[in-house]
Amino acid sequence: MEVLRSPRVMDGCKTVAMDREKLLRVLQLDASDARIYERVATPGEWAVPGGFHFWDEDLESLAGARRQAFANAFLGIGSFGWSTLVTVSEIDHAELETVTRALAQHLVDTFGAPDVTTALPAAREEILFAQSLCEYPPGTVIAVSRSFDGQELSEDFRRWTGDTEIDHDHFKIFGVDIPDN
Repeated sequence: MEVLRSPRVMDGCKTVAMDREKLLRVLQLDASDARIYERVATPGEWAVPGGFHFWDEDLESLAGARRQAFANAFLGIGSFGWSTLVTVSEIDHAELETVTRALAQHLVDTFGAPDVTTALPAAREEILFAQSLCEYPPGTVIAVSRSFDGQELSEDFRRWTGDTEIDHDHFKIFGVDIPDN
């Protein structure tokens, strides 16, 4: 899959940067994520795939909520919680930079990067990877499925495309109660 760079349009003989790019945004259709993950992402916050969160873990021994986050979740930027679904959304350059810096700070706080400046290249790489999943129109819903076969890590992404942008504040769906075990 091609990594998407900052979008540009031709204007005569010069290149002009567009005002908006795309990034993944947390979508929560019901309360099921709260029953699955230890920490749940906030609906509407920006997100990245987040597979890097499992780099130093023994993937074969993951269990429970941690295993579910590895197998099926995106990482919200802000809450640093997990979400099963995300949507493609537009983001302006200033907010994209803020999100990137927040992710870099998370790498410092959680993974021991020496400082934000050192962590920025890794944060930008994860943001670019997230943007590479945003080649579809805003409102497209994306899910991830990760697996590890003992030697190789695999990430597969599924998408559902709708006709319009999802209004994160007003989107409602009827849920099905899942009994607690």
